Amino acid sequence: MSGGTPGSPPPDPLAARGRRALYRARRRLRRSAVDYFRGDASDWLPFVGLLILVPLITFTTLLVPVWCPPTALVLPVLTAALLLRPGSLVLLYAVAATALGVESAVLGPYNGLGPGRVTPGDVLIVGAVGAGGLLLAQLRSRVGVPWRGGGSMLFDLRERLKVQSQIPALPEGWHAEMALRPAGGQSFSGDFLVASRTGEDKRVLEAVLADVSGKGMDAGSRALLLSGAFGGLLGSLPPHDFLPAANGYLLRQEWDEGFASAVHLVLDLDTGEYELLSAGHLPGMQRSMGDGNWETKEAEGPLLGIYDGAKFDGLRGRLRHGDLLMLCTDGMVEVPGRDLAEGMDRLMGEADRLMGSTFAGTAWRLIESVAKDLNDDRALLLIWRE
Repeated sequence: MSGGTPGSPPPDPLAARGRRALYRARRRLRRSAVDYFRGDASDWLPFVGLLILVPLITFTTLLVPVWCPPTALVLPVLTAALLLRPGSLVLLYAVAATALGVESAVLGPYNGLGPGRVTPGDVLIVGAVGAGGLLLAQLRSRVGVPWRGGGSMLFDLRERLKVQSQIPALPEGWHAEMALRPAGGQSFSGDFLVASRTGEDKRVLEAVLADVSGKGMDAGSRALLLSGAFGGLLGSLPPHDFLPAANGYLLRQEWDEGFASAVHLVLDLDTGEYELLSAGHLPGMQRSMGDGNWETKEAEGPLLGIYDGAKFDGLRGRLRHGDLLMLCTDGMVEVPGRDLAEGMDRLMGEADRLMGSTFAGTAWRLIESVAKDLNDDRALLLIWRE
């Protein structure tokens, strides 16, 4: 028995098929639009649009050459370099060259008799823009990232690094700040932090501050890969197994510059007791509230990615109420021609001065006052207890 309410006319099969066809067409249209802006679809739509634009510009040039010179053809040529694949780009360039030849035939070659003539300079400009656009399209095609998605992908990678460097919320009485500044004002850095609350009832804070070989954009891709791997290992392994696992991961990558330094902090948020495990990293620096003195906390261990079977010995300490623990990368203290200890002394002295005012924002202010002009990635982690 057919469906529907009693007494209603039977459904029309032709109308039902028409609605289904219309639904499928709308769905394909939406999917193609989404794929286009994601860079997954073919380039037929912009190709057709630019193919129509070229004769329109040519016709306008023939009518009003003073307002639309022959060099106006660089507009569709340049746009095509950003939108089209190399095969479609060559075809459009052939159409643009034909249009330039038509303009030269109708307007006449350059003879110094007034505007509207096709000069050798016009041909060189359009040709140079076309050659540069073809090179750009070939490079983009080799990378496999369309221009529409390339910028958004880099933005997404940068934001992921920022999110992964965030410190989880700490219980009352604990505070932490992390500041990161890439070398040369770039968006990507070889320094990164991963942190997580682990243990029973999440009462343990584990944080890893790492410094990948290289700096800026050169190290940014490796830092992104390592931060994801370190974030997956953190909390999944016992604290003493983290650095050996990270070392094995770097060795398996077989990078030309496949080493990194790292310091692993395991902090009990109930008692304030902590353990530092280091892989060739700078010592930690602890300031005691009682006497205001600083003490370096240097754990022993080789760089990550140097050799298999490396051992990492931890160093224990305790943060009492009012104490501060400071971890940083070498970009904060390393100055050519000076000893690292001198740079660390300067950093600790500047921290004393800044803590005399408000403590919030001290990490950023320390970078500004100590390492603002240093041409290296800089990262600083501060943890203190009220």
